Amino acid sequence: MRILLASTLLAVAIVAGCHSSPKPESQNSAAQAYKVYKLRGKVVATNPATGEVTVNHDAIPGFMDAMIMPYKLKNPNILSELHPGDTITADVLVSENPNVDVLLDHIVVIAQGKPDYKPAVFYHVPALGDAVPDFKLRNQDGRAIHLDQFRGKTLLLTFIYTRCPLPNFCPLVTHNFAVIDKQLAANPALYARTHLLCVSFDPEHDTPARLRAYGAQYIGSDSKSAFAHWDFAVPSQRELLEMAKFFDVGITHGANDTITHTLSTALIDARGKVAQFYSGNEWTPDQVVADVIKTASSS
Repeated sequence: MRILLASTLLAVAIVAGCHSSPKPESQNSAAQAYKVYKLRGKVVATNPATGEVTVNHDAIPGFMDAMIMPYKLKNPNILSELHPGDTITADVLVSENPNVDVLLDHIVVIAQGKPDYKPAVFYHVPALGDAVPDFKLRNQDGRAIHLDQFRGKTLLLTFIYTRCPLPNFCPLVTHNFAVIDKQLAANPALYARTHLLCVSFDPEHDTPARLRAYGAQYIGSDSKSAFAHWDFAVPSQRELLEMAKFFDVGITHGANDTITHTLSTALIDARGKVAQFYSGNEWTPDQVVADVIKTASSS
């Protein structure tokens, strides 16, 4: 777990991740259906014994009036990163199961109550117009590629790992990319001006052969030309750290070789600049395709 800082924005990203082992019901969000509400308020106190943070928050539209209330965290491990006086925004997850606690997720500290503490790693939340560095990777064919080679095209990039066991995380994102790929293919002119890229954050296991086998499941082919429009690639461990920091990808290695992570998808225009940034898995293929069309037409 880590604290994120973007300019004066200090973000505490709660990593909703991929686990192969069961988790307590209150943390196993992928198995639950939640309604999401937006919260803004100030931290009053934290309670390590209960894993709760008490927040004096504004009215939450559609959910509750302004009040002071304790909330459990989706990931209690970040409790120590919150301090009384911090002003935060967060997602309030309200389960359809009334027996499951209301949880806070995607906490962002927008003003520090204790400005003398420093994050161990500085993360960057992509903003429109940010120039994307020329990150280097190796794709499913074992060939070295780099982001600048896609200049002149609209590039849709996301992060996955092939061993991810939770259907609402990497498999969902990759499935959505497959839907997008088919929709773009229906317009040959647009297809020629776009490219898709799935970046693995598991260089230890995601070899080119493994990435090719994984990608072929979603593309529906392993032919020589199957990956012409959609690459699956992995950076070196050193390059991965820099990519994760730039694209705001939280990665935590856990027990039994599991990886807990955030989801991050970016649309990059033909000049190599961020055109849209999608955190989480709430975006839809139709939404992204509309953004791709808009971005490609303006390039």
